[in-house]
Amino acid sequence: MARFVNPDNSAFQVALNSEIYVDKTELIEEINKVLDTMQGYICNSRPRRFGKSITANMLTAYYSKGCDSEKMFSDLAIGQKDDFKKHLNKYDVIHLDIQWFLSNAGNVESVVSYVTQSVLTELRQIYPEQLLPEITSLPDALSRIKEATGQKFIVIIDEWDVLIRDEAANQKIRADYINFLRGMFKGTEPTKYIQLAYLTGILPIKKEKTQSALNNFDEFTMLDSRIFAKYIGFTEEEVRGLCGKYGCDFSEVKRWYDGYMLNGYQVYNPRAVVEVLRWKEFQSYWSGTGTYEAIVPMINMNFDGLKTAIIEMLSGSAVKVNIKSFQNDTVSFSNKDDVLTYLIHLGYLGFDQRQKAAFVPNEEIRQELTAAVESTKWNELLTFQQESENLLDATLNMDTAALAEGIEKIHTEYASVIQYNNENSLSSVLTIAYLSAMQYYFKPVREFPTGRGFADFVFVPKSEYVQDYPALVIELKWNKNVQTAIEQIKEKKYPASIEYYTGDILLVGISYDKKTKEHKCVIEKYKK
Repeated sequence: MARFVNPDNSAFQVALNSEIYVDKTELIEEINKVLDTMQGYICNSRPRRFGKSITANMLTAYYSKGCDSEKMFSDLAIGQKDDFKKHLNKYDVIHLDIQWFLSNAGNVESVVSYVTQSVLTELRQIYPEQLLPEITSLPDALSRIKEATGQKFIVIIDEWDVLIRDEAANQKIRADYINFLRGMFKGTEPTKYIQLAYLTGILPIKKEKTQSALNNFDEFTMLDSRIFAKYIGFTEEEVRGLCGKYGCDFSEVKRWYDGYMLNGYQVYNPRAVVEVLRWKEFQSYWSGTGTYEAIVPMINMNFDGLKTAIIEMLSGSAVKVNIKSFQNDTVSFSNKDDVLTYLIHLGYLGFDQRQKAAFVPNEEIRQELTAAVESTKWNELLTFQQESENLLDATLNMDTAALAEGIEKIHTEYASVIQYNNENSLSSVLTIAYLSAMQYYFKPVREFPTGRGFADFVFVPKSEYVQDYPALVIELKWNKNVQTAIEQIKEKKYPASIEYYTGDILLVGISYDKKTKEHKCVIEKYKK
């Protein structure tokens, strides 16, 4: 047992000791299936506070020869599997936390050599006969040990991408580090000594030109998580159970912290859920993750359409994004899609894989993004906020003429000539128009457009504003009488479905005439 080679299970024990622990050990069963195969190279990236280190510690505790973890795992999900003991504590494990090495190496130029020397020192204690003093390369050492003893290694690297992110502008540091990883894992020789390689961090594998630096790795990300979906964060079922156990309102937790869509699972940020269960205070717990300062320069980049896209998403819309050009670093941004893709990896945006669209996932992130955007003092945002406040006032005052005029103004200024008469344009305009409502309301509940009409937008006030602000049920109509919008709201019985969560309700119908470009509005109070 040592620090980096065959460590003990104490790090994972800390997670088990915690008051709130969600069992994710079934992931081990999936990992066991790919041991010593071509699929045994895994890069599982996810945002901060989504359990990256806990997963790395869990795998180390299960596989490492340096500990006896049978009792630790026997009552967990993996302990009920038939092959539980087959791989339990049977392997030489090398567990590296690159963030730790960066903090302790003295300088960034020494990180790779510090990792190499630290691991070689411990390997020599275990395999003194196989590692002569002249062996200075870690891949060479692993190869020689395998050749002499037949022993393969499991290599687990936590925060694998920290040098890619923190030293983005230092091309030599990045190149040296990627070459180190390539030597460890790429080519024929590593397949002889690698039983499993598991990398976890925020970014996917670094791309170089058109080829991946480590294209033998299967990547699981916030863009495409596949079998890892239910192991990235807490699932809705898990959160519902936790809310019942700790006496917390699940519907409020869902409004504040739900929103990440991963292969059919609704996924929650574990840290946010744990904190709200502990303190029973609905607020943003995201600020402590350390990425706030990093995203401000990103969202302030002068790419066409970036600022408008972020304003749209803050207002509740989803924005199409091309994720293909992102180079998996923080210096090669070439367009707004690269910035949005980076924000998805950081967890500041969700991603709808089917629609290929980015969106703000929940109220917690909306508050963080809004704070970041406001700190940049965008003129576009200030303009929209002022116009939106006027429009919200007109709605609450049931001033249909002012409401129609405000929406028409925003529609004219926001929508391009090509997109002006597109149905989705009016839908996006509505979300932009009610941007200021986000201070008092949750993200609007919205359905997709159908036919020539639009489904309702339902704005439910936050609990602290229920007595002062009515819920808004809004229906858009395209080339139809505005009164039909109100009638459709009633037919769908949307007000009845939300009356238990709010006080007063306003029904708002909005129509748009394609020929005249005229907007009409009607507002009614809903009688419970």
